[in-house]
This record gives sequence, C-alpha cells and structure tokens, in this order.
Amino acid sequence: MKKNIPVIRVPNRNGDVEVRDGVILCFFMRRSHEEVAVAVWGALQAYRRAISPQSLNWYGSDDGDTLPLDDQGWEHIRKKLLDRPWAGAARHVSLAEATGEAGGYHFNYDGRQLEHPMFSRSKGATSAVSFSFPTEYLLEHGPAHLRALALELGRELPFSFGYASLAFVSHPGLWYGVRRQLLDLLQRYLGLDLYLLSETGDVIGTGARGAYWLTFLGQPLLGQLGGTEALRQRLSFPEVTFEPMEDARLLLTLDEWPDAIDTAKGGVPPQYRALARLLEPYLCEEGGDWPPMNREFMHRWFRRLCQ
Repeated sequence: MKKNIPVIRVPNRNGDVEVRDGVILCFFMRRSHEEVAVAVWGALQAYRRAISPQSLNWYGSDDGDTLPLDDQGWEHIRKKLLDRPWAGAARHVSLAEATGEAGGYHFNYDGRQLEHPMFSRSKGATSAVSFSFPTEYLLEHGPAHLRALALELGRELPFSFGYASLAFVSHPGLWYGVRRQLLDLLQRYLGLDLYLLSETGDVIGTGARGAYWLTFLGQPLLGQLGGTEALRQRLSFPEVTFEPMEDARLLLTLDEWPDAIDTAKGGVPPQYRALARLLEPYLCEEGGDWPPMNREFMHRWFRRLCQ
C-alpha cells in the first residue's frame, strides 16, 4: 500500500511549492475556546514530542507578520492559548515548518466563542485543530506509529468528529491559489484530502466530513449511526478495526496504510465506500464562489467515495 502514495509538488507562478503530499489530522469540537484550550495545548505538546525540534520554525503573529518560533515565540503561543483574556469571537494559532513553501509540518487552531453573537445562532460552528506531517514521516515511522499518535492526540481532545488522511498539504487556504492545477489530482487521487480548517470549523457542527483512513466518531454522531456494535455489523470488513475511546467515542481504522485511492489503478475500496455511505446524511456543506471549486463542485467532491 505504501508504494501507492504519490509524490506531489504543486508550485505557484513564482516556483514556490504551494501544495505537497502529506498527512493531515483534524479534530472538530462543538465547544468554546475556554473549554478546550488546555486540551489543545496538551495535544500540541504531544505533537511537538513526536516530531523533530526543527519541524516547527515560524508562527503567525497577531498583526499578520510571520515570526521565528523561538522560546519567546512559544511563550507567546502558550499565553495566547491559556492565559490571555478573551476578546472577540475567535482565536487563531498558526505554526509552520517553512514560510515561502508549503512544508510538511503545520499546526493550526481556530478557537471560537460559541456564545458570541457571531456564532450563537449557528449550529455549525466548532473549535477546530489540525496537525500535518510530510509523507516521509509516515514512511519512516510506519502507519502504526502515526495511528498511535493520532489516538494520543484524540484522547486529549473532546471531539465530535476527527480524521487522519493522506492530503494535499499547504499553508492554510493557500491551495486556493493553485486550485486549477489541483483539479486533475483531485479527480485521480480520491483518498487525498483537500482541507481548509477554518471553513470546515464554521459549518461541521456535530456532523461529518467524510470517510477517512482514521475516522474519529464522537457524540452525538456515533449514537446517530447506531453505536459501535451497529457499526461492527455494517462495516464487517477484515481491514477495518474498532478502537473504543473514553466518553462513548470510537476510532475506526479502515486499513493498515492510508490509501490514495488512485483511480488510474483501481476503484474505491469497499470499506471506504461503505463508511462514506453511512456518513453521507451527516456531511457538512462547504465551498464558496471559487471557480471551478464552487459550492456545487465541493458538494460532489465530498460524496466522491459514495458512488
């Protein structure tokens, strides 16, 4: 399976790599920032321990600059997450390996104050966090290691939905600038995720985003699907494993290795299709006026594994 992971580099007009292959891990929590801040900080520390010290080098400052992530920068991030009095509707933290190119390592957090007028009438708003890895990390350490790390991070976080997947990795939203170059890749590699944490965090609520290599199901979604035992019966494939978690949550693993689902070499694996069909009624809707990736395109893309 690992031999089927594509090597992807998508440059912009200046030749800088805007998108590369990697692995993305995302969690969505229908909780306000102050309810999840300590857990997010704990998960970030676990991520730091798992990667090399030089993997995260820059952070986005409050005034829009990109600054070196030295000891002073880490203290700024800690205070921003844990100590700073709340002001406004949202709080953002963005850490990256590199500035000019996509890099493989990113940490992004969008904390929201769900009681704020901006979000209080929305059933879709969540606090959301993501961690990315270059494909080389997966190949070096193996899928069992990455799965164990994902499970460790998930245990820290009160998620309603989460996932880990091969992905088109970029700085937040910068794939938008090369979206036309991505079209053929999206249509060929159905198992590579195209993510925009802030947008998904605005609309997913307690729903789902799709079927992934690692799919984390929290409440109420797991209950709406009938619970763990019902899923065991409906996903009775030899590749699928079930890992019950605290607070009536579940990690589904669809295979030993993540699958790029290369349509040039085969179809959608049956366990991916089965889970995608179960989750289809709960999928969120994303996409704006970004030709050709408008709302209609994204609606179809989210359902690409159901066919």
